[in-house]
Amino acid sequence: MSLGTWYLLSLLVAGGSAQAMSAGEYVARAGDCTACHTAPGGALLAGGMKFPTPLGAIYATNITPDKQHGIGSYSFDEFDRAMRQGIAKDGHRLYPAMPYTSYAKMNAADMRALYDYLMQEVPAQNAANRAGDISWPLSMRWPLAVWNQLFHDDAQYQPDNGQSAEWNRGAYLVQGAGHCGSCHTPRGWAMQEKGLDSKDPVFLSGAELDGWYASNLRGMPQEEVAALLKAGRSRHAAVAGPMSEVVAHSTQYLTDSDLSAIAAYLHSLAAEKPQAGKAVAPVAGNQQAGQRTYAMYCSTCHGNKGEGSDNTIPALAGNATVTADNPLTALRVLLEGAQTPITRQATAIAMPGYGWVLNDRQAADLMSYLRGNWGNQAGAVTAQQVQEARKLAEK
Repeated sequence: MSLGTWYLLSLLVAGGSAQAMSAGEYVARAGDCTACHTAPGGALLAGGMKFPTPLGAIYATNITPDKQHGIGSYSFDEFDRAMRQGIAKDGHRLYPAMPYTSYAKMNAADMRALYDYLMQEVPAQNAANRAGDISWPLSMRWPLAVWNQLFHDDAQYQPDNGQSAEWNRGAYLVQGAGHCGSCHTPRGWAMQEKGLDSKDPVFLSGAELDGWYASNLRGMPQEEVAALLKAGRSRHAAVAGPMSEVVAHSTQYLTDSDLSAIAAYLHSLAAEKPQAGKAVAPVAGNQQAGQRTYAMYCSTCHGNKGEGSDNTIPALAGNATVTADNPLTALRVLLEGAQTPITRQATAIAMPGYGWVLNDRQAADLMSYLRGNWGNQAGAVTAQQVQEARKLAEK
């Protein structure tokens, strides 16, 4: 069943109005088109968003129905080819920063609904596309054909008959339109995702991307997943960084049944087993120094034992971001502060940043304390790691 049909049926079952959102807009929400194709302060889906890559910056394109700069002259077959194979109307190949490797899994009905939405409901914007900053010869696109041969499978999602309808629905959303693996799956030497579905244990196991660490999603509690995707925070946790935009633009608009399906699928994935020797040895004396800093700046909100406040202040005890193998996101939140997204279910809650008051050593001691207490068992953080996170925060 297509995303759009599922959405409309969900509205009818819930007694809602099918006019709330078209089937195509629902697919666009699930695919989070807005976050990438709408620049800050720019017109809806008119492109211009900058994406840094190891080769240089590229910019999202205009996908409004403008015939000169957008996709208004695309036939459905040309649109479908771009979405599934990464080939534009004029034949040039798209950089896989556009997650066609995931969108290829979408079924025909959803692809048609998305096309109709973009062509019929989105206002055309006469906004020219910006060329990338990648210099020649690295800017040549023909090697992408080889990349596709090596790493891309354009087959649509095939249900697993050994799993429930809910599990398959969640797998379809996560692997396809939701393209969760684009951020949460480690990448290889050619920047390819190392796994594209649940058959690979590295799929969704966490990855560093664009100065943030996208957490391990495997085996997450179902209730927590659904709450985080709907409201940006759960009883004991909250989203931060780029994930806030995902919730704001995309997942808060999904039906409860789809959120439950995503949660059931992610929970079913076997969590990665910790590897011996991964933790960094604690620095002598840092626990005491970290405890003093915590008491001074953190305990008022997060509690004396990192327990937080239900549905308001995230707990630090058992917090997956705090205890992640890579502490980058936790460090950036500490240094820069964070704000949960404004959603239809919850107002935003902000945490101030402490980069201005803590030096690298103090921040490292504090983070090491958080990662080694209240049942948390993660390695210590070094001043060098803080320094590197601070540089990212200052960009």
